[in-house]
Amino acid sequence: MKIGIIIADADEFAPLYERAKPYLISEKPYLCGKEIQFSASEDKSTVITAIHCGIGKVNAASAAAHLADNGCDYMINYGLSGGIDGIARGEICICDRFLEHDFDLSGIGFKKCEKPGQIYIYEADPKLMQLFKTIIPEAKTGTAVSGDTFVSDAGLRGYLKTQFSAMVCDMETAAIAYVCHYSDIPFASIRRISDDAGESAADTYRAMNTQHELHMHEAVLSCISLLLK
Repeated sequence: MKIGIIIADADEFAPLYERAKPYLISEKPYLCGKEIQFSASEDKSTVITAIHCGIGKVNAASAAAHLADNGCDYMINYGLSGGIDGIARGEICICDRFLEHDFDLSGIGFKKCEKPGQIYIYEADPKLMQLFKTIIPEAKTGTAVSGDTFVSDAGLRGYLKTQFSAMVCDMETAAIAYVCHYSDIPFASIRRISDDAGESAADTYRAMNTQHELHMHEAVLSCISLLLK
């Protein structure tokens, strides 16, 4: 089995990298980041490929396509997110739906996010979601919206809440979900809330991001352990 993990930010990737070091099979540069492979079982029959892909939808989609092309069976993402509605700083969201909030063809008559002739609302894999709920029973479940902007404006936060019923916002998950949907790869994402996506978002995000104490990588590895049973 091949399992892929995509992480956008170097500080979010660092704890997983340290945890994986004793089990490393390979390590190499990947675009602006790093790709590592490590064993998830003693006989190395299950290999995890974790990619630090860089921030943004293009980087995330490129990493997901790379993993898909290499025969990935499951794909998981984790990272920090802004909280939009119904979730507080420090809490975790197990995302169940994903949309690209900055995809906009409304000028030619389409709904916001709508892609002509394509699915544009992507769903997490129910099995992976249930495993994460077992591991993090206190986690919230809700919609993640992604766009190539760091949301730090109350007006935009309100728009994402009313337009898309968003619980969290980030810059990668919908792009990964898109690739997984069309590659028929089960996907799940867990996101810890670093800020309220308002005017103080940058400061509170930096404060949490540099702590290197996210522990989300442990939840991901526990999910993979349950998956292999």
